[in-house]
Amino acid sequence: MATIDNLLQSLFFVDFMNMRDFLARIPFHYAVIFALSLGLAPFVPEPHVWEKLKMLADGTLSRPIDIFDLCLHGAPWLVLFGKIALGQFSLHTAQD
Repeated sequence: MATIDNLLQSLFFVDFMNMRDFLARIPFHYAVIFALSLGLAPFVPEPHVWEKLKMLADGTLSRPIDIFDLCLHGAPWLVLFGKIALGQFSLHTAQD
């Protein structure tokens, strides 16, 4: 009987334990710095990630460059939220 993890792993070729290890190797303070810098750039007139999220909510996010922008500026936030969700608040990397 297949579990949900096995099903998702076979559908998306994702190994969740490796993702947990990958996130554990990124120091928390680097995740915060990347989220605040790349995740919010450019700062004026408004951050790209905020602009793209508003476009997504309005249903106007359709151009490939806008989708790429959302992925580029949203990735650091996903890493940061992933570390927070897994409780990886340590300022040190995982030791093997």
